[in-house]
Amino acid sequence: MPAGSSRHVVIIGSGAVGTVSAIECLRAAHRVTVVDPGQPGGEHASSYGNAGWLSSHSVIPPAEPGMWKKVPSFLLDPLGPLSIRWTYLPVILPWLIRFLLEARSAAQVEQTAEALRTLLVDAPKFHASLAAEAGVAGLIERRGVLHVYPDRAAFEDDARSWAIRRKVGVAWLELSAEELRQREPDLHPRYTFGLVVEEAGHCRDPGNYVAALARLACERGARYVATRATGFRHAQGRLTAVTTEQGDIACDCAVVAAGARSRALAASLGDPLPLESERGYHVMIPDAEVGPRTPVMASDAKMIANFMDGGLRAAGQVEFAGLAAAPNWKRADILRDHLISMFPKLAGSVPADSPRVWLGHRPSMPDGRPCIGPARKTADVIYAFGHGHVGLVGSARTGRIVAQLVSRAAPEIPLSPFDPRRFL
Repeated sequence: MPAGSSRHVVIIGSGAVGTVSAIECLRAAHRVTVVDPGQPGGEHASSYGNAGWLSSHSVIPPAEPGMWKKVPSFLLDPLGPLSIRWTYLPVILPWLIRFLLEARSAAQVEQTAEALRTLLVDAPKFHASLAAEAGVAGLIERRGVLHVYPDRAAFEDDARSWAIRRKVGVAWLELSAEELRQREPDLHPRYTFGLVVEEAGHCRDPGNYVAALARLACERGARYVATRATGFRHAQGRLTAVTTEQGDIACDCAVVAAGARSRALAASLGDPLPLESERGYHVMIPDAEVGPRTPVMASDAKMIANFMDGGLRAAGQVEFAGLAAAPNWKRADILRDHLISMFPKLAGSVPADSPRVWLGHRPSMPDGRPCIGPARKTADVIYAFGHGHVGLVGSARTGRIVAQLVSRAAPEIPLSPFDPRRFL
């Protein structure tokens, strides 16, 4: 099929990546059907509970050199910033070994940072444009984000990561203790050093944002089918349909953007990709009157706090326990306690039954880079999953790339760092 020809593409997944991909495929004059058992922007999607950061500087993978030394603490502390449930260890051990090996040197981390920067740069601008198209421009703000440290020495412990960010083009403004107090008067005075990354943005309600983008896609001709995709049909070496619990959907192209649930679909095509769920929690305080003026991450808590349309949200940290394990809501309690510790004036004003809690599944690859590109045995199926902590921010350019691949056009950035075949 020549480049530029219209195709019927079935996009599996209506999260941020799948929904933006639908819009961009429609923009490229393709017919689009989106398949997902849940509502776009619903609580089942990882984008729903996202911390809201459009952090174009989030280029450092979760693993770092020397992290293997911390594995015992991951197992012994079920409420630490990164924990592994003992019962899940036999399942995740191969992934965990690869996770540690992929970041055993600073050079490997830098390569991932360079790749992620190409995917994330200008993302706040792209999202602002998409939100304006969808009539929800007010959901995207571009006023920077703040990282805070107890002192400069704590920042120096993290200096290697910031040096890599600087090398790939990220700039920031440093704040002294006095400047930090002026900017964030409610923040606990134990934080005496900060960094403002002015290029970053913020989404005030990721769930409503994705829902608005889905409405835009429908207005432009996308068809949504509320069912679960189960596989693919081929004839004479070409894709002919996506199979679902409600029957086959005929098509000549498919996109797998089902987040942490993409693994089985890839495996059905002969691609055993090492996709894992990084379970993340959030807590929301609906009527909070105290909190950050700028979206803020505390280095000691590994947690982001910011005001959103639904209240004050605290999100972050990582738990490995698989897709099926029951939530450990004590982890949400830890986030709430960290939030009150960061903003002491909240103490006494947060009733025990006031916070709303949520658990979601970040789809993560062991090297910290998503899989974007065709399946190994068929170019008619395109993978777009595994974004980990950068799914929302990375969805804007990923959707553009998906449309380019569907159109058989050259992608706007090099895709070799994201090639699914790197694991095969």
